[in-house]
Formats: sequence, structure tokens, C-alpha cells
Amino acid sequence: MEKQAPRIITTEDGSHSVYLPEINESYHSSDGAFKESIHVYLLYGLEAWYARNRGKFPIRIFEVGFGTGLNAWLTLIWAEQNQVPVLYHTIEPYPLEKDIYEALNFTQMDETLTHFNGYFKRLHQMDWDKGMPMTDYFNIKKEKTTLQEVQLYPTDLVFFDAFSPKKQPELWEMDVLEKIEDSMNPSAAFVTYCAAANLKKNLGALNLSLDEVPGPLGKKEMTRAWKKSK
Repeated sequence: MEKQAPRIITTEDGSHSVYLPEINESYHSSDGAFKESIHVYLLYGLEAWYARNRGKFPIRIFEVGFGTGLNAWLTLIWAEQNQVPVLYHTIEPYPLEKDIYEALNFTQMDETLTHFNGYFKRLHQMDWDKGMPMTDYFNIKKEKTTLQEVQLYPTDLVFFDAFSPKKQPELWEMDVLEKIEDSMNPSAAFVTYCAAANLKKNLGALNLSLDEVPGPLGKKEMTRAWKKSK
């Protein structure tokens, strides 16, 4: 049977996501890709970390799952608007093809932002496995690798945006979470859309402090955990 190609879908808030027929899974919530990323990774991730650690620069972010590039693009915009330096490390073993990422409507949204015109495409077009400054306040390294293989750097904030535990259980296992926790700086945060009880149990077992955080549209809750400060 021939492998089905990824296809673009429109989520409830009008923003695009990518659907993978072979695993019956999309990159974002069908209730709204843009709203989900803003809620989980910007509002309850980056903004929450910054509120606790104002004045600590640069902010070192590690993202599991570059995917459509939405989280990275939103973080770039945040860094420039707030004039806060961000070092962004992201991994993706299966990058999207050009015909897919250029058709995402984030490209059109990007073109309406005077100071950020073209950055969404550039995030996809830049070389893999090389770090580079994209703007005065945003430096990114994309690696075409897996979570099991990547070498992690000291991290202030983890964007855990892998496919669900039902689809990619190997990315949610204790040994992987231990690897991530070991890379987290004191007062670092771990955020993800997933609110599975087993995930929270494992994060608690790693001595991370869990918050009760409301989920994005369509979800009752999400997960946020903090590493204790020294």
C-alpha cells in the first residue's frame, strides 16, 4: 500500500495544521492550531517563565518537534517585541517538504507583520544542524535528529510538542523524561499540551513541581512542571 502524503487541514480558529494519514494524527489541536500554541507555549510557557525569571538572559529553549515551525515563529516574534534574547534549540527527524510549509497560512500571516515579513519561511529554509542568529534577539539551531540521539544543552524552558503518547509512546517514557530533566536549569519549566496522568506521575517522580494549568480551547488541562531552584 502506497504511503499517503501529509496534507494541510484548517483548524477551528482558521489556522492551518498538518495531518499525517499514516498515524491518523495532526500536528496541532483541531480546535485551533494558533490558539493552542499561544496558550500552551507562549502564555503558560514563555510568559510564565519570564515572569518568574525577569532579567535572566538569554532564555534557553529546547523544543521537541519543530513541525510546522509555529512555536519557533511565535517565539521569534515575542523575543523581538520584548527585546529579550532567546537561544532556541529544536529537533525534527522528518521536516516538512517545501510545498507543504509554503502553503501553510502562517506564511500569509507573516507577510502582514511589517517587521517580521518572511521569517516564517526562513525558519524552514535555514540549514539543518547549524546554529545561526535570525534576528538581533533570536538565535536558533535546528537539528534533524531524534530525541533519543540529540545532545541537550542546559535549558530554561522545554516545549514538549511531540505527537501524543498513544502515537509516539517512546518519546514519553521515563528514560527520555529523565534525559530532559537532567538538562533543565534550576527554575526551568517543562510545558506540553498533554495532560496524561502517567506523564504527570513521571514528572513528579523526577522531583519536578507540577502546576494546575487550564488547557487550550477544547482541553480541560495541560501540563506544566518546574525544576526546583537551588
